[in-house]
Amino acid sequence: MRTLRYVLLFLFVAYLLTGVAQIGPEERAVVRRFGKVVAKPGPGLWIGLPWGIDRLDRVPTATVRRVTVGYQPEAIDDSPMPAGQLLTGDQNLVNVQVAVDYALAEGETALEHYVMQRDHIDGVIAREAEAVVAEWVAGRTVDDVLLAGNAELPSRLVRQVQKRIEPYRLGVRITQASVAYLTPPEEVRSAFEEVNRAQTNIRTQEYRARQEEQSRLRAASAETFRLEQEARAAADTKLTQARAEAEAFGKRLESYRRLKEQNPDVLIAIWWDEMGKVLLNLKARGRIDLLDNHIGADGLDITQVVPPGKRR
Repeated sequence: MRTLRYVLLFLFVAYLLTGVAQIGPEERAVVRRFGKVVAKPGPGLWIGLPWGIDRLDRVPTATVRRVTVGYQPEAIDDSPMPAGQLLTGDQNLVNVQVAVDYALAEGETALEHYVMQRDHIDGVIAREAEAVVAEWVAGRTVDDVLLAGNAELPSRLVRQVQKRIEPYRLGVRITQASVAYLTPPEEVRSAFEEVNRAQTNIRTQEYRARQEEQSRLRAASAETFRLEQEARAAADTKLTQARAEAEAFGKRLESYRRLKEQNPDVLIAIWWDEMGKVLLNLKARGRIDLLDNHIGADGLDITQVVPPGKRR
């Protein structure tokens, strides 16, 4: 009889201890008493009423969960259109698989909503993510989907899925999304890959052509600049030389004027001196010859132009 009492006492104490729980440093908890939330304790020791009266749900606040939606390459599906195989705007098929990550949202109400909706969160996010992907694919051609999907879909999924799940009050926030699989169906993959290679080659050639164009434009600009600089330098040199010659001529003219005032015949002497130099230069080049041995009786000099055959 005494042994039975001890056993019952032990069982009663063990039952009371079901109301004691340790909450980890990166956890929050929601305590429901007969289904009604009565407390949301943080990290530390929690002492409440035993099981059957209180229910304590721990929630990891730093944990990020992932929902994968769409095509499963390893799955065998004989249906006409397997899951994740979507129709594009130009009536082509693509296989799409995306992953959506979510975590607990901030705020006390988010914690309560998360505990209440925990069993439905993955299903709601998966359904809304599928809808977002299907809408995006249906509004584009197959080329746009395959070329831009990896870049555009993740950000669109984060925005649109978060907006769509707000009315459900799930208590979570979408942290990021990624495209795990985006290809044409196996039956036409080789054709699409060939088209992609051709398009890649076209883009490469266009890029090279633009690079060559830019290189030639830069070379032409540099050559134009060089020629302009040379032309400006030549013009400056000619202008400087002309100014110097004009200044020298002005000085000589002023000098001649002063000399004329002193001696009226000085300009005639200068003129004959210069003419003598010119005639000597012409004679040296064989253009004229002074025929002094043919001086006439009247004492006049006779100047004869040398015929072209006798020029030296």
